[in-house]
Amino acid sequence: MRTRATELVGIDVPIFAFSHCRDVVAAVTNAGGCGVLGAVAHSPEQLDVDLRWIEDQVKGKPYGVDLLVPERFVGYEEGGLDADSLAGLLPAEHEAFLDDLLTRFDVPPLPDGVTSGRGIGGMRVDPKSMAPLLDVCFDHRPRLVASALGPPPAHFLERAHAADIPVAALAGTVAHARRHAEAGADMIVAQGTEAGGHTGQIATMVLVPDVVDAVGEVPVLAAGGIGNGRQLAAGMALGADGAWCGSVWLTTEEAEVPPFIKDKFLAAGAGDTVRSRSMTGKPARMLRTAWTDEWEDPAGPGPLPMPIQPLLIGPAMARIGRVAAAPGSGANQLVTYFVGQVVGSMNTVRPTRRVVLEMVDEFIDAVQRLEGFLRTD
Repeated sequence: MRTRATELVGIDVPIFAFSHCRDVVAAVTNAGGCGVLGAVAHSPEQLDVDLRWIEDQVKGKPYGVDLLVPERFVGYEEGGLDADSLAGLLPAEHEAFLDDLLTRFDVPPLPDGVTSGRGIGGMRVDPKSMAPLLDVCFDHRPRLVASALGPPPAHFLERAHAADIPVAALAGTVAHARRHAEAGADMIVAQGTEAGGHTGQIATMVLVPDVVDAVGEVPVLAAGGIGNGRQLAAGMALGADGAWCGSVWLTTEEAEVPPFIKDKFLAAGAGDTVRSRSMTGKPARMLRTAWTDEWEDPAGPGPLPMPIQPLLIGPAMARIGRVAAAPGSGANQLVTYFVGQVVGSMNTVRPTRRVVLEMVDEFIDAVQRLEGFLRTD
């Protein structure tokens, strides 16, 4: 399969797989696509370890790295605030709300000596915090880097292009896509509201063709609600040069998602997700659970902006995750995870390679079916 996107990156099939799991990234790349490691919660040391591991597994085949580089966040005017300064911005009202929430759902504190680690609370998005991650990224050999939540910054583009690495940027509106293209992005990911994680309000079916028309010769990837070959064919029929998929990998054998989260995915329907600011401070699609409901309650204080919300909830999410495996427990009711509406069809656990190959086979069947509608007489 040859498109502008496959030519740009040097892959065989136009499937770009976003995953926080290095095993999934390597498996997709080895199956002919391009695995893209989501690295926003990595420390520089862990990112170096994971990229070395991926490169050892893929033996020179293309892979990518996705970094969260938003344009606006608390402290952006100062170029970012340090952890102590951010901690000083945590309102007592929100801390009390969170303490009460964990008490009502009977979530125990962490044992002595156990820390919350990085996780969601370690999410840093300012240039000062991102600089060490960028240094590690460009010390390695990714074939693609992606910038989310805003046009790629000039310094990011300059470093990538100096290393001959294409830059992808995610867009939820036509205006965002134009800005990304004007900034110098080499590929636009048109991500519809169906997608998991940070996403806008426009559906993929509407967004993709509008973005394709708006950015001219810049390749476009369709994203949001794409988890099988028919959906891949639909995205490409809309003018895209491939697909950016994330949620579908969460129930693969290689995914490092905890079993109690996989169980929730396997049982969920397409209507069991919600866009919520309760995890990162910006709207992101995730499983609807007691956690998202509590944060949407008008009687509560409401989520804080990025990156204060992740800092606030980091220790709480560590407490919840530690005991959420117990069915029916308060922690199990609260625990959530980023996922798109395609979760309704994620009802089996399969190897990542099989997902890729089945997607390609179904894509071919879908194209042949469409060809059968054309009259030849």
